[in-house]
Amino acid sequence: MATNNIFVNLPVKDLNKTKEFFSKVGYEFNPQFSNEQAACMVISENIYAMLLVEDYFQSFIQNTKKEITDTSKNTEVILALSADSREEVNELVNRALEAGAKPYNDPVDHGFMYSWSFQDPDGHLWEFVYMDPSTIQQ
Repeated sequence: MATNNIFVNLPVKDLNKTKEFFSKVGYEFNPQFSNEQAACMVISENIYAMLLVEDYFQSFIQNTKKEITDTSKNTEVILALSADSREEVNELVNRALEAGAKPYNDPVDHGFMYSWSFQDPDGHLWEFVYMDPSTIQQ
């Protein structure tokens, strides 16, 4: 089964604050799929994060009878995104920290793989990872 795109739906408390944060990290938004309740953050050509005001997000999950995760106490998911280099990992995380993110993990260096993580203003965990392509066996 082929899938063309991924849309990750994330609840946010303050949409404008969250958009401002991710704009400082370097992301853009697709206005065609954004309004006062949602913002479509473009991560790459085929990857998007739908940032949804909590009440609006709740309407998506109302049939499950589940509550929105309290990210101050629980982890819902770690969003891991690839980077083209160790330097890009550092640049992205440093931009996030300068924009108000909280550190999550210190950088992890396995030699062939390097990663670093942060928490966004809503407590979602983001990790940027670089894997040296020369270490991947064909």
